Amino acid sequence: MGFVPDEGKSLAPPGIVNRNSVWLSGMGWVSAMLQNAFNHRPPLKSGVHRQVLLATIGWFIGYHITKYENYTYARLDRDMNEYIKLHPERFQPKEKKTFAEIVEPFHPVR
Repeated sequence: MGFVPDEGKSLAPPGIVNRNSVWLSGMGWVSAMLQNAFNHRPPLKSGVHRQVLLATIGWFIGYHITKYENYTYARLDRDMNEYIKLHPERFQPKEKKTFAEIVEPFHPVR
């Protein structure tokens, strides 16, 4: 698919089972079931080939959407890290405090 530019090709591929693939696959299957129901056919038994086809198309589209999403987040992370390297004065490390310094002393009142 042509949605991810060449610089995104170096990213690791997303897992086969991801939230976008599962969601869009389910939507494809449900749309085939609804079409069967609207046409007064048994929803589960008729048009099984259509159910499989729409679920597969949804899975394919979801996989490529996840691929594009990973590329977008990697690009944003790269730009943010570059900005932090160019402007270190804006990102001074904070002094580390222990938990005891943050929490106020506790004195129960009777």
